Amino acid sequence: MSMRIVKTIALCLAALALPASGQSPRASVPAAPIAPAGATTPADTPARSTGGAQLTATDVDSWLDGLMPYGIESGGIAGAVVVVVKDGKVLTQRGFGKADVKTGKRVDPAATLFRPGSVSKLFTWTAVMQQVQAGKLDLDKDVNAYLDFTIPPAYGKPITLRNLMTHTSGFEETAKYLITTKPEDNRPLDAVLKRWVPHRIYAPGSTASYSNYGASLAGYLVERVSGEKFDDYVQRHILAPLGMRHSSFAQPLPPALAAGLARGYDVASGEPQKFEIIPMSPAGALSSTGADMAQFMIAHLAQGGPLLSPQTAALMHATANTPIPGLPGMALGFYHEDRNGLNIVGHGGDTNWFHSDLHLYLDKNVGLFVSFNSSGKAGAAHTLRGKLFESFTDRYFPQPAPELPTLATAAEHGRLLVGHYVSSRGSLTNWLRIATLLGEATVVLNDDNTITVSALTDAAGAPKRWREVAPWQWQEVGGDDRLGALVKDGKVVALAPKGIAAIILFLPAAASLNAGWIVPTLLAALAVMLLTALSWPIVALVRRRYGYRPSIAGRPLMLHRATRLTAWIAVIVAGGWMTMLAVLGSNLAALDGRLDIWMRLLQLLTLVAVAGTALTLWNTWTMARSPDRKRLATGWTVLVAISAVYLVWLAFSLRTMTPGLNF
Repeated sequence: MSMRIVKTIALCLAALALPASGQSPRASVPAAPIAPAGATTPADTPARSTGGAQLTATDVDSWLDGLMPYGIESGGIAGAVVVVVKDGKVLTQRGFGKADVKTGKRVDPAATLFRPGSVSKLFTWTAVMQQVQAGKLDLDKDVNAYLDFTIPPAYGKPITLRNLMTHTSGFEETAKYLITTKPEDNRPLDAVLKRWVPHRIYAPGSTASYSNYGASLAGYLVERVSGEKFDDYVQRHILAPLGMRHSSFAQPLPPALAAGLARGYDVASGEPQKFEIIPMSPAGALSSTGADMAQFMIAHLAQGGPLLSPQTAALMHATANTPIPGLPGMALGFYHEDRNGLNIVGHGGDTNWFHSDLHLYLDKNVGLFVSFNSSGKAGAAHTLRGKLFESFTDRYFPQPAPELPTLATAAEHGRLLVGHYVSSRGSLTNWLRIATLLGEATVVLNDDNTITVSALTDAAGAPKRWREVAPWQWQEVGGDDRLGALVKDGKVVALAPKGIAAIILFLPAAASLNAGWIVPTLLAALAVMLLTALSWPIVALVRRRYGYRPSIAGRPLMLHRATRLTAWIAVIVAGGWMTMLAVLGSNLAALDGRLDIWMRLLQLLTLVAVAGTALTLWNTWTMARSPDRKRLATGWTVLVAISAVYLVWLAFSLRTMTPGLNF
């Protein structure tokens, strides 16, 4: 499997959740009035901050004109919307590129709807906090108290709303029916959640692990205690009070809104894609214009505006969990993105085709929203949206970064970090464990005592280098990114860069999931099986060509053929699972049940391979005891048997043989 496919798989497993950046602490939120939709501040009104460029409509527009058109054109991105709010008003809202490439329809920030993916969760969390404020939900109560089905017990601890809002519920990742294009898959929220409760792989409150299921469960709690369907609740209690008339969680969209929806693309030159349906709607089903998203930002910047009381808004924006000391903290639903000494909260979101970010500068009463309707070449939208956030912050709120010396402990601590790490956001109890294995990150200590983390690369795809500037804190060499580690009893138990530390951690890989030895051994075993499989027809053709008739017959011949057949099955099964992952990497909409029959077929073939492995071991025993055995042939047969046993173990270890079809 190529590294490109592995990276694509990792990206898809993070769909609806890719953050641009994130950090920690917070302070009070300044009050500001709610402005009507479309209101703007005069272009010559300066920002209240000092230093850097003045935050005016004129300057922002000029800056965006120098960044966005080139970025979307060179990146192969169809279109984008960017909105900036300040002091309770819209400072500027801009559309770039095309909403529909074929018709040439341009992006209109007031009328073109985008799909902001997991930014939708902020509406879900806001709804939750409304019900907390009303006394109908308790952040620290067992969620089973509100449900009409049961989250099975695990780890001796209940899951609470606080766990759900900080992504510490312990649920493993879900992929099936995450995104679909079939309207019939858009079932009621309760049916979606009851179809399958994901396994809990961490104790509640112990590990940051982003969960779409957890967010959707929170949305269902709102539905349960309010007596209103989730989509209706958001419409009546969030969208309508803010005047967000061009926004909806409905799927498909009502005709009046559907006409304004931007088409989604992989790249601008590609074909437009079908409307994406998110069955777990509270996790990412929103469709909205840039102008409407401005009103949502203004409300939160105004200490909750008409949605929440100032006390509830302050609680929601405050740090509730800090997975890595000194790095990003998680608020209740928002994650912190603090930069340049500022208190910033936000959220990112991705579907297959739309990619978005929302940032609230709480200290400055400023908000920034961006959304793209295509990934672009080599994921250019992800690079551009990150650049937009960093450049905006540095331009209008600059802060010189101190030059910190490298610590004397760099080599010692670097050595303790060396190894293989898996993402905390992944699947461990089903076949997607394969993706967890192949997506591992490796940490290497360099000769100059800097470290390199394979999964953390720059815009050019080159691994970043990091030097230790504080105990268990590393600074990007030549950049301003930060990496931190959590250490207990002298052992590294987690590490993460500041951009994702609030919601996803890198955890040391267990021996049974360590790609450092599993992958090389797997490749060696497959090479043995492939050579064995190919030798069968090749030898047969050679024998036929020269009229040679081997003396082997009877049971030895049967065992010989069973060994070759087992080799073929092993190669086919391995290729089948790699194909399944490639399909997952190309389009999450394929995970709508259409792969079930192929999954069952691969499992059936694996069972045949198990029986074949037993025959292979029998064949090895028979050859080893034969008086006229040949050393080379016997040695190869032993190698084949070992390879077969290893592949059978790996099939079960990677959970490809689960009785259920949920993942």
